Order: sequence, then structure tokens, then C-alpha cells
Amino acid sequence: SVPCSAILSSYLLGERLNLLGKLGCLLSLVGSTVMVIHAPEDEEVTTLEEMTSKLQEPGFLAYAAILLALCFLLIFYLAPRYGQSNILVYLTICSVIGAFSVSSVKGLGIAIKGFFAGQPVLQHPLTWILVVTLVASITTQINYLNKSLDIFNTSLVFPIYYVLFTTIVITTSIILFKEWVTMTVVDIIGTVCGFLTIILGVFLLHAFKDMDVSLGNLPQVLQNEQPAPVTRDDKNILIEVDNSSIAPEDKPKVFVLYT
Repeated sequence: SVPCSAILSSYLLGERLNLLGKLGCLLSLVGSTVMVIHAPEDEEVTTLEEMTSKLQEPGFLAYAAILLALCFLLIFYLAPRYGQSNILVYLTICSVIGAFSVSSVKGLGIAIKGFFAGQPVLQHPLTWILVVTLVASITTQINYLNKSLDIFNTSLVFPIYYVLFTTIVITTSIILFKEWVTMTVVDIIGTVCGFLTIILGVFLLHAFKDMDVSLGNLPQVLQNEQPAPVTRDDKNILIEVDNSSIAPEDKPKVFVLYT
């Protein structure tokens, strides 16, 4: 999503994507690949009853309550005041709501497999709770994502949204499915390094978006550095004024006394 949105917005919407932006897209792709290679194994959850027990654990309930409180704070207080000027407000709402959409999709996937296996999933109340949660979360995400795209640059919206959303999803997986319990130290380090690589790529996309840097003008950009100003002391200034043949009338005259 990061490289595609940045490149397509550059060609279709006329938004600038310089050399550092393209490098940021490449780093995001590399970081995602490293994360996938070191991704943890999914904990086996095959029935809605097991999913219900996961959702009812105190750790996840507390986590979900914190996310809901944060979401309400963003929607009703911060978004009306700072949503038009700060790109993080709308995207944080989409990312926080994304935790509920990911959990709902996971549960509905189990329900669909159970339906084709002949299980009475339609009579289970969790199925309809997950459907309502998924519809509400996706509708909210689309709403605020469109608001963000109407105001801010597309090549910035999707990378930042990707980082925030991935962070929330990883945290949700740790708390709900405990996917990192069986991970080795190598996989943990690889996952963290991949995620930091993505953040570095997004930083390059955002921090240097206004610079006119390309392969064609890169040598000129490196050579056209302004020389450092020369600092002269008072002695040099006095000597220059004393040696000048004509002193401007609108400037004070300086007399040098030699002893």
C-alpha cells in the first residue's frame, strides 16, 4: 500500500515524489518483507467458542476499553479542533478503529469456515456481534480516511496510516492471540528491525517531500551548497575603512590612532 499509493498519486494526481520519497517507498517494502519473514505463527483458534473466550479475557477487555476511550476522545474533542491541520488526528482514529476490524475479520473467518463445515454459526450471538462491529469500524475508517485524503497529500496519508495501523494490529495480536509467545529471539529482533525500517522509509517520505531531488539534479544539489560566511573581527573592518579612498557620507567615519 505504501509504494503503490505514493507512486500512483505521483503519476495520477500530480503529487511530487522525489528521489528520497522513492527511496522511502523501497525501504517500506523491504521492512514489510522482513516482518513477513519473521512473523509469528497464528495461535490455533478454530471455533467461535474459543474466540469468545479470547475476547472475554481481562487483558483484552482492558485494552479494548482503552482504545474506545481514546477513539471517543479523538472523534469528539480533538478532531473538530485539530483535524483540519494535524494529519495524525484522523489517521489515528482510523488506526485505533482498525484494531476492532482486524479482530472482527479474524472471528468472521472462523465463522465462515465453521458454516461450510456444517456448524450452527448463524445461531451463535458472537457472529452477529462481529458483523455489526466490522461494519461500524470499516464505515468509521472510510469516513475519516476520506477526510484525511481531502486535506492532506496522498503520498503522506497512506504511509503514516500504514505505520499507525501496523502498530495497532501488532499490539492487538500480542494481547488477543498471544502470537509472540512462541517466537524466538531472532524472530523478535527481525520483526522489530523490519518495523523500524518501515518507519525510516515513511520518515524519508514525509520529511523531505518538498525537496527537489532527483538522479538528474543530484550532483547540482550536492555542489550548490552555500559557503559559510566569513567572520571578520573589528581590526580588519577598521583597516578596510581606513584604506578606503572614499568614505560614504551616510556612514560614520572611523579614525585609527597609531601610537
